Amino acid sequence: MRRKIPSSTSLQAFDAAARHGNFARAAEELSLTEGAISRQIARLESLLNRRLFDRTGSRVKLNPVGARYAHHIRETLERLERDTQYIMGMPEGSKSLDIAVLPTFSSRWLIPRLGSFRSMYPDITLNIAARTDPFILTGSGFDAVIHFEHPAWAGMRMHFLFQEKLVPVCHPALLTDKNVDDQLNELPRIHRRQNPEAWHNYAQESGIILNNPAQGVRYDLHEMAIAAALAGQGVAMVPRMYVEKELSSGALVAPWPESECLSKKFCLVKPVETGINEPALQDFERWLLAEMIDGEVGWLEMQKV
Repeated sequence: MRRKIPSSTSLQAFDAAARHGNFARAAEELSLTEGAISRQIARLESLLNRRLFDRTGSRVKLNPVGARYAHHIRETLERLERDTQYIMGMPEGSKSLDIAVLPTFSSRWLIPRLGSFRSMYPDITLNIAARTDPFILTGSGFDAVIHFEHPAWAGMRMHFLFQEKLVPVCHPALLTDKNVDDQLNELPRIHRRQNPEAWHNYAQESGIILNNPAQGVRYDLHEMAIAAALAGQGVAMVPRMYVEKELSSGALVAPWPESECLSKKFCLVKPVETGINEPALQDFERWLLAEMIDGEVGWLEMQKV
């Protein structure tokens, strides 16, 4: 059955007219005549069997049906333009992957290591998008996700990557010669909004007394909490793997024990059905697992020093 899809000329004419609320301005933008814009709108309305504009003399205004359609058409045209620009920028014969990743893992761990991936697989373009919450992978447009275990991934292919463990960190200038456990109770605490019970659970697990575990500022991302800790604003509970560089250099210190209960399993999540990007995805997975192993070995060596 033939799809009922308007011509691109009609859609662009409608989008311009909807944005400007004026056929003459739409014609000027598209380098057409006002009559050409009017004819394209008429053809679109004929196809839809719906009026899209209310006309009063020479003035036009979107009606409710037209306003709703204009919103969807604008999103479609913008997405089509992005996809077109992306394909135009791809080298001939190259492959691409679209991976959804948690923001802080992306900026703190994954992106700094991508030079290694590009040197090994120069023909694969790796596109990274930030996603904080789990979502339905099927039909999302992503080839895979790096995220923590969650019911949203039920039925997907999952490969364990690492166990995220949290540890309190702060700027060394905040500490004195006093008992560090007492100082943890006195220093400002930095919270992650999505994990409001973290400090309360840490106090119960570690046995360190915190008079008011819920007190302190709240940030959405670990990246924000790390930035606040580096700025000397307090103590942040963050994954150790995200601050290994700062701990090694002394920019941050972690004199308190690592939490065992505040942890999550992170996985590479892939769709059940393999697609045309499966070979490239397998290359990415092999590289990712090798980097995880190297990182773990490196951290163990640091602990021995």
